[in-house]
Amino acid sequence: MEERGGIVVIPSRITTKHPRKTDCHTYKERHLVENLFLKLKNNRRFATRYEKKALYFHAVVCLACILI
Repeated sequence: MEERGGIVVIPSRITTKHPRKTDCHTYKERHLVENLFLKLKNNRRFATRYEKKALYFHAVVCLACILI
């Protein structure tokens, strides 16, 4: 991933011989975003994406975020 210009965010396991360095702040932000998507997927309209137009889907996302 690093060869392609990506940043490693997930920390390596404790038992690895060569642990990689991770940024705890970036990892916390990533975790918050993942949890938001998990909560958003509880709403059926978001998970199945009934709205095919981007504007309507954006409205559903905004409404779901307000409800969370």
